[in-house]
Amino acid sequence: MQDNSKRSEVVLPQRVAMATMHGKEQVLRPVFASLDLELVLPVGLDTDQFGTFTRDRPRAGTMLDAARAKAEAAMEATGLSAALASEGAYGPHPTVPFLAAGREMLLFVDREQGFEIVEMMIDEEPVFAHCQASSTAEAAEFLERIGFPAQGVIVAAAGRLNEPVAKGIRAQSDLEAAISAAVERSAERKAHIETDMRAFMNPRRMEVIGRLGGQLAARLSTPCPHCRHPGWGQVRTERGLPCSLCGSPTSLPRHDVFACVSCDGEEKRERSPGSVADPAYCPLCNP
Repeated sequence: MQDNSKRSEVVLPQRVAMATMHGKEQVLRPVFASLDLELVLPVGLDTDQFGTFTRDRPRAGTMLDAARAKAEAAMEATGLSAALASEGAYGPHPTVPFLAAGREMLLFVDREQGFEIVEMMIDEEPVFAHCQASSTAEAAEFLERIGFPAQGVIVAAAGRLNEPVAKGIRAQSDLEAAISAAVERSAERKAHIETDMRAFMNPRRMEVIGRLGGQLAARLSTPCPHCRHPGWGQVRTERGLPCSLCGSPTSLPRHDVFACVSCDGEEKRERSPGSVADPAYCPLCNP
């Protein structure tokens, strides 16, 4: 490991740019204020250019690509050298395809001091769903289940999902009008109604972003035990918990790996020392 004993202390910037059109600062500002970091929102920056949930403007690249693009745009617009960016993706659960899951990412970039921190969170209980209906009465069960009107919805004509009739619907009268218009445009005479996944329209998503902000703030306030640079934290999980019957590695998690964003310091921490896996998860005992 390299010697970092003489490395100068890194001081976090006091003002951090954040590009958002969807109110994420409401849950993130209090979290970062606890670190004396002020979030500065650029005026007039269109973050929809980096992709939308409604498929009318596809995201180019990965979640991290989009978050980095947002961070760069926010720094350019404000003249600041640090930025916070958020990106989300919702779809089938990575291991249970019939369930929905959300992935939320927060990226902190300090361009002047040359480092970035990425934090992720999986939401296994997202408010993420859709239905097809020809009237509000037909969609009543769906609307109650998702928590409408606190949860906003998007309406499109069935078969024309890339051309939404209306977004951000939270009023019954607006919903009735949108469904009527969508039915008229649909060859199937059905409206496609889906949860609006923009943060300010989705209370569950806003809650998760707030919790993820706390996770990122904790990393920013945790110095590396080797070089004292801020940002020490968990970066990945390693699988291989040994089978209780034959001792072979299984697909279950064994170690959490903590690392620095600056030096090559890294530590493995066993999740449950002495634990073993049920043979049902062993590729040898249960091929």
